[in-house]
Order: sequence, then C-alpha cells, then structure tokens
Amino acid sequence: MSTDKQFYYTPDEGECVRASNSYLISLVLMVAGAPIPFVGLFANVMFYLSNRRASHFVRWHTMQALVSQFSLWAINTVAFWWIWAIAFGDRFIDNNFISYMITVTVFNISEMIATIYTVARTRNGHHVEWWFYSDLTDLIVKPDSLS
Repeated sequence: MSTDKQFYYTPDEGECVRASNSYLISLVLMVAGAPIPFVGLFANVMFYLSNRRASHFVRWHTMQALVSQFSLWAINTVAFWWIWAIAFGDRFIDNNFISYMITVTVFNISEMIATIYTVARTRNGHHVEWWFYSDLTDLIVKPDSLS
C-alpha cells in the first residue's frame, strides 16, 4: 500500500513533525469522529490550509493525507446514511448492507494501519508514498521551484 522513497532534499526535524502531524490528525479524528465522517475531512482541509505556505515536504504530506481522507469520507458517508436509513427509515439489513459494511471496515482498518506506519516513518524523516494517493498528490503539489 505504501513505499518509502528518497525525497529530493532532507527535511529538518520541524518539517518531519508537521508532516507526520497531518496523518496523526486524520488518525485521531478517524477514531474520535467516526460517527460523523465529515469531521476528519474538515480537519485535514484546515490543517492543509494552515500549512499551504510550508516547505514542499510538509505540503506534500498534508495533501496526501487530505486526498486519502476524501476516499475515506466518501465510503464512510455512504455507510453512515445507510445505517441512518436502517435505523430511522424504511431500509433493512440485507446481504448488500453486510458486504458493504465488511468492505468499509476492511478499508478503515487498512487506512488506520497505513496511517500509523506513515506517522512513524514520516516523523523519522522518511518520505512515504501511498499507492494511488501519491500520484494524485504529485499532480497537485509541485516542488517550490516549480510553483
């Protein structure tokens, strides 16, 4: 799901802390704000906006954390409203619901494991690229000399 790569410069300790905090925020809010999927996405947007003038390393990792939150938000939002419709509406638990909830659970656990790994590695100065999300992040965040 992720690979460690060499960044084109060596980030200092402050950059590593700020970059790892972007993942840590999403991890904490994934657990605390699980019933309300928008909480984690909103927090990552705010963290990215507060760091949009930071170094390339910090911006890159805050954007990767934000991009990954979009897919997490999308599947968790569907799950939230489906549960809501079952609890307060006319929907019922069926095989589709059960298989979707299994998928959501596996995705959330995978995201949590990848996030914990990335927090630790990024805090130590490693550049961790997640499959699929890193390609999107590269398209969005350009190095300082190309901005």
